[in-house]
Amino acid sequence: MTDPRGRPSAPTMRDVAGAAGVSTALVSIVFRGVPGASDETRARVLAVAKELGYVPNRTASMMKRSRTRHLGVAMNVRNAFHGEMVEGIQAAAQDAGYEIVLSGITQSHPELRAVETLTEFRCESLILLGCDLSTSELRVVSKRVPVVLIGRRVRLDAVDIVRSADHRGMALLVDHLVGLGHTAIAHVDGGDHPIAAERGRGYRAAMRRHGLAPVARVQAGGGTEQDGQRAAARLLALDVLPTAVSAFNDHCALGIIDALTKAGVRVPEDCSVTGYDNSSFAELATVNLTTVSQEASVLAETAVRTAIARIENPDADPTDTVLQPRLMVRGSSGPARADQVGADQGVRRSISKV
Repeated sequence: MTDPRGRPSAPTMRDVAGAAGVSTALVSIVFRGVPGASDETRARVLAVAKELGYVPNRTASMMKRSRTRHLGVAMNVRNAFHGEMVEGIQAAAQDAGYEIVLSGITQSHPELRAVETLTEFRCESLILLGCDLSTSELRVVSKRVPVVLIGRRVRLDAVDIVRSADHRGMALLVDHLVGLGHTAIAHVDGGDHPIAAERGRGYRAAMRRHGLAPVARVQAGGGTEQDGQRAAARLLALDVLPTAVSAFNDHCALGIIDALTKAGVRVPEDCSVTGYDNSSFAELATVNLTTVSQEASVLAETAVRTAIARIENPDADPTDTVLQPRLMVRGSSGPARADQVGADQGVRRSISKV
């Protein structure tokens, strides 16, 4: 195979067809992954293509057909839980004959730009993890392409929801801490994150159920380690430190533990700390974080199945699929000391305030 100047040229689909003894149309079917070729023919075409070094021109292929079989995924590159979700989404999409196009959210590449990138790649549906877009922005996006939100509740046409029962998950944590004898339990919230409100409601409802509403304390926080450190500093400035803290997520909990430890507060002996998400680092021996698992693999599989269902039936009513979370008890939570028990008790400050 040479070009008009006698130089080696890249093999084409026609070259693969000739070497495999099939038509170019059949080669196209094989590389598009659609029905129409036997397993034996498919294997022979792929083997010949590998031998010749043929690489399909995916961009050209996309332009020639109305479907791309691409699912777009926008995720925060610093969020460990999002990374786990992407692994599950990739596996589920591949099993269904789809590929994912990943767009990372960073400080220099905000979520709206990440979503626009995915639409430019002509993704057939978007799966957004921990979406922070406003309702009006989501409405505009969903008019261009179907959207599946993981974790966040919103009522919009062409937007399907797959989420964990965050209200229930936070209640599991409060029940666990109360069962350990804690009554002075604070909650560090997720700031203006859309999921934060649901988890905060779960905390307050559980505290009311246990008769602890008068001592419930919600401290402003966020979803990063830095947010947790700042929230912990404000808790440490109190005359009485709560004996337990439930954090918005695992990253926030990690920041709280770091700040408490640096201030000389032992976790969990002096103050128990819990997270949310069961991120990959939560089970490390140095972290050993009590948290809530949202069953990332199940969320991922359900999101992919929901996205494909919407592609196949675009006029169906929006769906809201709620999965049940699971409590993961580890070493960051422990029994309240005898001198800490009581609704008005906490850890009396014996160390300098920060």
